[in-house]
Amino acid sequence: MIISHDRWFLDRIATHILSFEGDSHVEWFEGNFQDYEKDKMRWLRQDSIIPHRLKYKKFTR
Repeated sequence: MIISHDRWFLDRIATHILSFEGDSHVEWFEGNFQDYEKDKMRWLRQDSIIPHRLKYKKFTR
């Protein structure tokens, strides 16, 4: 989750974003956070706006 001051930093100062998405997918993006969110919607489609619950493997001894 991004809190408001982080979003301000990413929108105004960041020029490149290295994002670690689910399923070990790494995405390199040149631009600010707003542009990244628009591009993320393009390549992830509807999945990017629907929150998903994390699934963990059961701990075994």
